[in-house]
Order: sequence, then structure tokens, then C-alpha cells
Amino acid sequence: MKPAIVIGSGFGGIAAAIRLQARGYRTTLLEARDQPGGRASVWRQDGFIFDAGPTILTAPFLIDELFALAGKKTADYVKIVPCRPFYRILFHDGRRFDYTGDEAEIVAEVARISPGDVEGYKAFARQAEAILQRAFVDLADQPFSTLGDMARVAPDLVRLRSFETVHALVARHIKDPLLRKVFSFHSLLVGGNPFAVTSIYAMIHALEKRWGVHFAMGGTGALVGALVRLFEEMGGTLRLNAPVEEILVAKAEGKKRPAVEGVRLRDEGEVHGERLGARVVVSNADTATTYRKLLPAWARKRWTDARLDRMRYSMGLFVLYFGTDRTYPDLAHHTLLLTDRYRELLADIFERKVLADDFSLYLHAPTRTDPALAPAGCEAFYVLSPVPNRLGRIDWRAKAEPYAEAILKAVEEQCCPELRRHIVTRRISTPEDLEREQRVHLGAAFQFEPTLTQSAWFRPHNVSEDIDGLYLAGAGTHPGAGVPGVLSSAKVLDRVVPEPRVVYRS
Repeated sequence: MKPAIVIGSGFGGIAAAIRLQARGYRTTLLEARDQPGGRASVWRQDGFIFDAGPTILTAPFLIDELFALAGKKTADYVKIVPCRPFYRILFHDGRRFDYTGDEAEIVAEVARISPGDVEGYKAFARQAEAILQRAFVDLADQPFSTLGDMARVAPDLVRLRSFETVHALVARHIKDPLLRKVFSFHSLLVGGNPFAVTSIYAMIHALEKRWGVHFAMGGTGALVGALVRLFEEMGGTLRLNAPVEEILVAKAEGKKRPAVEGVRLRDEGEVHGERLGARVVVSNADTATTYRKLLPAWARKRWTDARLDRMRYSMGLFVLYFGTDRTYPDLAHHTLLLTDRYRELLADIFERKVLADDFSLYLHAPTRTDPALAPAGCEAFYVLSPVPNRLGRIDWRAKAEPYAEAILKAVEEQCCPELRRHIVTRRISTPEDLEREQRVHLGAAFQFEPTLTQSAWFRPHNVSEDIDGLYLAGAGTHPGAGVPGVLSSAKVLDRVVPEPRVVYRS
């Protein structure tokens, strides 16, 4: 078996490692931290279990495919259950919208808020379904390595009006301002401002309707653990506390581009600059960090620091994890709390990069589905607020605590009575923490913002344009962020990484 190395054990990295191992590579999965999962890692604190990162699981068939590669079934490793409603959306004026995958139920909710928008919603839903079929079902696992790949789909992109923004597409069909928020917020789940990113991402509405919104019992960490167990049963090797300091490259005789030779681990702890050889290296690390920090400048002709500096990066995230000594049985598993400002707040976050006095929030209450994530009679939460990335130069050491207090006050007033007096444990994560702890460039939680000119061929390719033998998986490459996106990026590698029998020549 020929060696292959995968850097980073987020969902994209684990999926890439499983797929390489299934194809006959001897795969080593390297994780810098003391647990697998990358941004899908887990906090355990005072008897509570908190998922640090992604909590919304859609398109579970992509998980099933990984287990099927080894002749296994997902259900034998982890239990995945549907969430109902998908989201409960609470508006600033006290109204709410229960968002499900049932067409009749969504139409009834639309009619309750704005009867005149029912037909417009149906037209929007048809458009979202058409986009889903072409942009996700047909193309999410296809490489965009050449301009020709992009040219072949360009007529479809024009036909589907991908030059529109998500909000423009929604607004063309739906007039009520609250409903425009309901059906355009989804691009924020992949790091994009709905007033700026391509309408391709309206497909998320159709994706959720087709395959549902799910949760892994035991939390996202249980799903990570199941995939790691599968990988190791297949013969793969996971190494924790193994941070990669450098991707080793060398100029190849007669070749225009340098080629991968392996990696060098960081010199710390019991690891002393260890070198691991491989002609196939997949980076699931932050893409900007991969190019800026792990590769020498002389080897990068396309993805130079200057070019990476010109890219538009996603927002950052302020996340407050907390546990209470009581439960809130009337809560949904996923709740969105929306301020009356929409376009202006998003401009504060993405354009002006200032920390606003108001916020829109995502409240995750996993103990609504799995009470085992907290001590008996208690509730585990995290509340997430989109904030500027590190280009905003916010002093989080001064701002974090007052911002957290303002968030808790808002949650208490809108859906969790007497919340603050019942909190027994808490922890904060800021863009600054994400940049420091996980080497995420600028603390941009979703890497590059998915605008039209930063999607498909315009993103860093799954096959590195600079280095032979280097491949990319994860949020910073095609097709983009979100669990379905990063799992699909690993699937793309099946089409572009050569079979192991031709990796080396004797």
C-alpha cells in the first residue's frame, strides 16, 4: 500500500482519509490537537458536553456513503435522528415561524404571516430545487480544475441566474420583509452575506427539504468518533498531537511545478521535527493557512500571500457555551432570534467590520433531543452570533464579557425566562480564539466568502494549482463550507487523486 497523508481531522479530513484508505492507500490522518474533529471538536465542562462547531447535519446520505465504502451501515456506529422543526425563528416583534421540510406546513406558515406571498414562495421553492439539482446533485462532487470545467457549466449558471444574490432571488418572489429573512438567511450557514453571495446558495432551502435536518445522538462528537472508528477499522492511522509545521516539496526534474514529498511535524512535546514521506498529501487545514504557513513562498506561483490578501473572507463567530440547572421544554432544538435590522447589521459584520450593539443569534439546545448531554434536570446550550472576522480589529479581551452578557439578556427576554440566574457553567470562543487555537486565518470561520467570483473554479482548487501531489479538502476549496460541502470536497478527491498503483514508479 502506498502512503498518503491527510492534514486535519475535521469532517472533510476524516472523509478524505476514509476514501483514500478505501482505495488502497496506507493513510495517516494527522491532527494537531488532542482530539479529532477539528472545528467539530467537543468541550466537556462541569458534567456538560458541548459541540464546539457544526451542529446542523443535512444530506446524511453523504455520511452513509462513507460507511458503505467499508460495507458498513451508519446506524451500527451512531444514531442520527431528524429534528422537528428544522428551526424555530423568533422575530423582533414577537412573531415566530416554525420552519420544517413539509411543503404544506411551510405554506401554512407563510400564509399566516403574509397570505399574498404563498404563490411567490412556491415559485421560489421551485427555483431553489432547480438550483439544487444542478449545483449540488450534479456538480458538488465534480472537480473544477480547469477553466474548461467552468465554461461547461456557465450556460447553466446564467440560466439559473447565479449572477443574482440570494436576497435578490428571494425578494423577486417574496415581498414580506420577515419572510425575506426566513428564506435568505441560509447562506450565513456557509459564511456568506445573503446580500452579496451568489443565489446558488438558495439551494440550501431545497437541500433541507429533500434530506431533512438531523442530529447525531451524543452530539457531533459522537459522529466524529464513529467516523474515526470506521477509519481505524479499515486500517488507517490517526495521530493526535501531531501538528504539521511544513509540507515538504521539492523541484522535480523535467517538471514545471514542484512536487510533494511529505510533511514535517512541529518540534514540540515528544515530537522532534519528525518527517513523514508521501507523494499524496491532502490538506484539510484552513486553506489560506495551508498556502501561507505550510508551503514555501518559492513554490507558490498562483496562491501567493498577495493574492490571498485580496480574497474576501467570511465573517467570524462569537460563541457562548453555557449550561443551566433547569430545562426549557418549550424550546426547539434550533432557534434563530432575529433583530429588526437585517441588511444594515450584515453590512456592519461583512463590510464595515464593526461590532454592532444589536445581533441576530442562533441558539442550539441539543438536550431538547438528547438529554444525556447534560446532568439530569439540566440543559446544555450554545448561542452563536455572527461577528466581523479579525480584520475588524476588535479587542475581544475587553469586549467579550459585555457582549456575552448582552446576548444572554436578549435570549432571556425572548425565549428563556430567568436564564441568567440558572447558568452554572459557561465558556466563550471568539474569532481571536479560533485563529490562535486552530490556525484559522483571520478567524474567518468559513474561510472564503462564497461570492460568485469565489465559487467553483474561482476558489482554490481541490488539486493544488501550485504543487503536484497536493490536494485540498474542506471549507476553503470546492464546493465550499458546511457539512455537505466539506464531505463533498472529499468525494471530489476520488476523481482527481490517482490510483495508488500509479503514485510511484519503480
